[in-house]
Amino acid sequence: MKPRLSLKGRALQWLAQREHSRLELRRKLLRRLREDARRDDTGAQGLPADGHAEVESVLDWLQAHRYLSDERFVESRVHARASRFGNLRIHQELSQHGVELTPAIVSELRDSEKARAREVQQRKFGSPPATPADRARQARFLAGRGFSAEVVWQVLRGTADHDDD
Repeated sequence: MKPRLSLKGRALQWLAQREHSRLELRRKLLRRLREDARRDDTGAQGLPADGHAEVESVLDWLQAHRYLSDERFVESRVHARASRFGNLRIHQELSQHGVELTPAIVSELRDSEKARAREVQQRKFGSPPATPADRARQARFLAGRGFSAEVVWQVLRGTADHDDD
């Protein structure tokens, strides 16, 4: 049987796979502590008494040594999501992770939203809507992807082709 990784070892393993926000990593580490306590058959259903402090200590160490960075997490998540999702969806997803977009990234996303929406619409549908039903279907799809109503309207009207991208 393999020895269990320490909390720090487990966190480093997760961070080696992909970037995590501090909030996300805290949730994972606390879940791991609960599972370990249950597995050790200590009878405890919750966390060990010093569990929160231990997790915070590990998170502080990871941040101090630059293994954990919310800025890198934001950049990574935006890079992975920007080609498929609108600003509203990206912002909502990041807020679930307890991080915010920097003003520079907000500006960059705002400037490219029409072009990104047009690319998503072209990939999914291939052509502009031919009927009102097609327009409604495409609008629902783009809105569901987190593009603003104004951008959806401009893309489906075809005016985004000539705006600054």
